[in-house]
Amino acid sequence: MTHLPTPDHLGDPNNEVPILNIPNLLTVARLFMVPIFGYLVLAVEQTDSAQWASAAVFLIAALTDLVDGVWARRYGLVTNFGKIADPIADKAMLATATIGASILGFLPWAITIIFLIREVAVTILRFAVIKKGVIPASKGGKLKTFFQNFGVGFYILPLPTYLDLPRDIFMAVAVVLTISTGVDYFRKVLKR
Repeated sequence: MTHLPTPDHLGDPNNEVPILNIPNLLTVARLFMVPIFGYLVLAVEQTDSAQWASAAVFLIAALTDLVDGVWARRYGLVTNFGKIADPIADKAMLATATIGASILGFLPWAITIIFLIREVAVTILRFAVIKKGVIPASKGGKLKTFFQNFGVGFYILPLPTYLDLPRDIFMAVAVVLTISTGVDYFRKVLKR
């Protein structure tokens, strides 16, 4: 028998809420930002202005992720659509950012692979146990997302070389959180 974390009832979908609400619109906007961001990162000639533009789109997407979740919980606007679409948008943006940064040689492929394996594994785990309840995002998972998003953003930006060490430390924290929270999700589900 699997043991799921204590349910987070603030995140329970409300069937009386219209699907067209601000948190869901922000999630859909984030989905539309993914190809725009991918184009800016990969298809445009890599100038400082193109890097700043791609980083701006990435930052806006990260901020919409923060806002839509807080807004949905605070105002009771959580929907089943949002519960599914929000993590898809997050993972699509993170995958595009890490793969793009690695293709351009900004981010080591090892970090991209760690991030992608963790996200795919946790997504499969979430869907495997969805009938028993949605696994709520832990505080560590939210912290991991913050460090991943801003860590990758720092690799996309054309920063001066004296910021390489702080950037690398920030990313090291993101990698540790990525691995530890992934292990924690599996531990909680497999715990008897």
